[in-house]
Amino acid sequence: MNPLRALFDKLEKPFHKGAPLEKYYPLFEAMESFLFSTRLVTKSKVHVRDNLGTKRFMSMVLFALTPCALFGIYNTGYQSHLASGLSLDLVSVVLTGAQIVLPIVIVSYAVGLFWEFLFCVIRGHEVNEGFLVTGLLYPLILPPTIPLWQVAVGITFGVIVGKEVFGGTGRNFLNPALTARAFLFFTYPASISGEVWTAIITSKDKIVDGFSGATALAIAAATEAPNNAQLAMESAGYNLNDLFIGFVPGSIGETSAALAIVGGLFLIITGVGSWRTMLGGFLGAVSMSLLFNYFATSSTLPFFQLDLLWQLSMGGFAFGIVFMATDPVSSPALESSRFIYGFLIGMLGMIIRVINPAYPEGWMLAILLMNVFAPLIDYVVLQKRKKKRIRNVI
Repeated sequence: MNPLRALFDKLEKPFHKGAPLEKYYPLFEAMESFLFSTRLVTKSKVHVRDNLGTKRFMSMVLFALTPCALFGIYNTGYQSHLASGLSLDLVSVVLTGAQIVLPIVIVSYAVGLFWEFLFCVIRGHEVNEGFLVTGLLYPLILPPTIPLWQVAVGITFGVIVGKEVFGGTGRNFLNPALTARAFLFFTYPASISGEVWTAIITSKDKIVDGFSGATALAIAAATEAPNNAQLAMESAGYNLNDLFIGFVPGSIGETSAALAIVGGLFLIITGVGSWRTMLGGFLGAVSMSLLFNYFATSSTLPFFQLDLLWQLSMGGFAFGIVFMATDPVSSPALESSRFIYGFLIGMLGMIIRVINPAYPEGWMLAILLMNVFAPLIDYVVLQKRKKKRIRNVI
């Protein structure tokens, strides 16, 4: 027998029913299921069997997120060194980025898992693997200058209010990571406003709160007619190539549209992510952006005239459509509904981004709003299907 397996079999006895540590069995089971495959498997022929369990599903999403996370660490360090006038050597940049990003990730997992374990102990059910993804998604949509105590408060709200009050993983209708970020945005707007995105170093081993500098989205939103938004961003040092690859200030993991697309292709190939939601979101954003371009005049908002490629490359559009909108719990259950759901997210997100001057990035709010309407979309689609059915002759 595997020595590690034998050790866990021995450690399991105090957690058995009737044993002193019975109520803490979810904690033991969480560690065991993390290291080993689940003991409960379907053997009867009357069940539908699939090799894609919850753990493997979450592992696939984490694997797809890894490039964005690693690039986020590098870009955070790169922007910090660039703003501080320090060396852009790869090793030093990565070390600085890790020093800034890893504490945010650790706090997210530590506080979030604490609440997950607490609710599992109180309710007496096993720990679900769903938070493994939420715990990483949440830091990646935060600015690197966010205070750690706000990270803890946000994830607490996201787990408790966004998920556990509805019964836990699989029963929540809102994306917990986006719920946590929305809470921070409306509660502590100064820390997540979009203008403080770069941690700078004032002396050796000392990182201060941040460097105040407008992002590309903030510049485009602040441009007034008859000026050109694209020229304003280019004058500030932004170009399409950097926006697409991700070498710009922004949320930790959202800046690289290229790596988000790579992650999306992986999720589609493995069958984990819904290609209908991604395609719908893309077409919705494209159609609304082109509509803005069509009606743009010299007196309208300069944001209306911004080129389509710039709109799709900047901000968190690609990351949100690939990793947030495709959440299987908060998105529609019917496959045909998911295209409509994604299309509406793309349209609504672009409307919020362009028209609302106070909030130039609309994907978080668009996805959360469509999370609420996902059951209604399923209902409407289902009712239409019922009307097409052939009535019984008898």
